[in-house]
Amino acid sequence: MSETVRQNSPAEKISARRVIGMVAGIVIIGLGIALFKQSHLGNDSISALNMRLAELLGISLGVQNLATNILFFALEFWVGRQYIGLGTFVNGIGVGFIVTFFYDRIAAWFGPAESFPEQLVWVAVAVLVTALGASLYQTADLGIAPYDSLALELRDYTPVPYFGCRVFTDALCAFLAWAFGGLVGLGTLICAFCLGPFIQFFNGHFSEKVLHYAPKADQE
Repeated sequence: MSETVRQNSPAEKISARRVIGMVAGIVIIGLGIALFKQSHLGNDSISALNMRLAELLGISLGVQNLATNILFFALEFWVGRQYIGLGTFVNGIGVGFIVTFFYDRIAAWFGPAESFPEQLVWVAVAVLVTALGASLYQTADLGIAPYDSLALELRDYTPVPYFGCRVFTDALCAFLAWAFGGLVGLGTLICAFCLGPFIQFFNGHFSEKVLHYAPKADQE
C-alpha cells in the first residue's frame, strides 16, 4: 500500500472537510479490520500481531493497539517527525477500540463464519471497506499512522525503496503473529496484494472528489 506524504506549509489551511474525512476514514478502517476478523481467514499483519498479543496478555485489543502505537510513535517522533499530524494521533489512539466496537456487534449479530464461501464473502467486503477507509484517511493527508510510518522511516534511512521496506515490516509482523500462534492466512495475503489497487481506485473516483483535495506529492 502506498503512502501519500506531504508536509503542509504553515500558511495552508486545514479544512473541516479533510478533518471529517480523516476521522471517517479511520472509523471505516476499523470496520474493515473487524470484517477481516469476522472472516476467520486472517487480518493485515499488524492487526494479526496485535490481536494475538492481546490474547496472550489478557487485555483488550484497544489497549494492546494503543501500547504498540505508543512504541511506534516514539520512533516516529525521533526519526520521522515530518510524518506526524492530527491523523497520527486519532489513528494511533482510536483504531483498536473502533475495531472492538464493530467486531463485537458483527459477531453477535451474524455468529461465526463457518463455511469457506461465507468466509470469502466477508474477506471481499472487508477489502472494499478497508480500502475505502484507507483512501479517505490517506487523501486527507493529515499525518501518517505510527505503524505505517515505519516503512517510510526505513526508506528514508536505508537505500531500500518504499515498497521493499513495506514488504519487510508487513512480513516481519506476519511472522511474529504466526510465531506467537496468531491467525495468519488467506486474508493476510489478500490484504497485502489487493488493498493497494482498490485504495488507488477510491482515491481518484471517490476520496479526492468528496474531500475536494488531492495530496500534491506521492513518495514511494
